[in-house]
Amino acid sequence: MPNENIINNGKTLLIIDSNSIIHRAFHALPPLVSEKGKQTGAIYGSLLTLFKVIKEINPNFIIACFDVPGPTFRHKKFKDYKAKRPKMAEELSEQIPKIKEIFKLFNIQIFEKEGFEADDLIATVNKEAKKRQVFPPLEIYILSGDLDTLQLVSNNTKVYALQKGIKKAIIYDRKEVLSQFGIKPTQVVDFKALSGDPSDNIPGVTGIGKKIAVKLLLEFGNIENLYENLEQDSEKTKGLNPKLQELLLKYKEQAFFSKFLALAKDNVPIDFKLGMGQWRNFDKKKISEVFENYKFYSLIKRLPEICSSKNPVSVSQQKLIFP
Repeated sequence: MPNENIINNGKTLLIIDSNSIIHRAFHALPPLVSEKGKQTGAIYGSLLTLFKVIKEINPNFIIACFDVPGPTFRHKKFKDYKAKRPKMAEELSEQIPKIKEIFKLFNIQIFEKEGFEADDLIATVNKEAKKRQVFPPLEIYILSGDLDTLQLVSNNTKVYALQKGIKKAIIYDRKEVLSQFGIKPTQVVDFKALSGDPSDNIPGVTGIGKKIAVKLLLEFGNIENLYENLEQDSEKTKGLNPKLQELLLKYKEQAFFSKFLALAKDNVPIDFKLGMGQWRNFDKKKISEVFENYKFYSLIKRLPEICSSKNPVSVSQQKLIFP
């Protein structure tokens, strides 16, 4: 059944942060193995997640964005970017091409580009999609396994973030971001510029933690305004601890570089047309055969759920727990 908080019958676009969803599915489920001895848990878990989200928001358009192996423009500027992340397990990496094949069978458009991350492609698709003349305005949901895309949350863009494996999720709109983190979505990148992000090895300002970062952003809005006031020795900075001011000025270059690393690039050169994401007209028989080959019998039974021709819906901000 649709969620009780459905509020709109406009057009809906789902953008999938594919690698993060696949990675989460791989670690959330016990290993599943095909008859040929190949692991299929990431494939199954990713599809299970996709089916649940389709049932929940019933999107008109679906686009999947993938990372590409190899360095990005960020690595070229900072060789230690994401250096602390472990290498992807072979059992996981070998499932990604299979997931892409299945996405294509569903007519889900895939974007990936050498030198860029999925987040950059997501930001670009999000920006380009908003330019389309759609009334009511297009509702955009970003399905992700992490929170890097919170910077893209706006009036018409929400992040559908998985939590605790793939069983729980929370939808972040602007109010939810503010409630959870004390900052606006537009300040997420500035927050990382000040406090850093260990998961991506973004340094931030040495010696400044999350609480101080939030406090500074509440006072100054962004790091540009913060440093302008600091350098002018304005009245607004008189109340700041001298030691804090010293740290901020000492690591100014590091702060702005961290913001560069954290900011999702929204002008990646891709050939995007919203109509590419029209996914429903797929070959159900062919997909059933693929699922049968993988022994995904429960997903075969659920195909009618996502083939329904309900009106597209939009979900208000809420916490979700999947059955």
